[in-house]
Amino acid sequence: MRRKDPDFRLRQHARHAFDAVVRGGAETYVRRLHLPRVLPIGPGEIADESPAARRAIVRRLARALRAERNRGRAGHWTYDLNRHIALAQAYAAERRLMAAAPRGSSVGENG
Repeated sequence: MRRKDPDFRLRQHARHAFDAVVRGGAETYVRRLHLPRVLPIGPGEIADESPAARRAIVRRLARALRAERNRGRAGHWTYDLNRHIALAQAYAAERRLMAAAPRGSSVGENG
């Protein structure tokens, strides 16, 4: 059983802390400010808030997040916890905005 693992509580607290930081950052996310810091992306892509563009950005964020997570698990020297958190915040915010957008909407508000 996992509860017998001596590090279980520590991992549980770390997970809750990470989730709280991601939620907080996702709530204050501003695409034009935060997205260029975590993805190589141009102003045209940032301004495009169409559903197709948002899906493409979410896919890119998911790929970058997966790569960062793999670096962390491998103990690679290039792993950056701050980048990992920023990617998770951007991913959560973009997913939330994508879910909140009306289906078939092609015009969004700039954020």
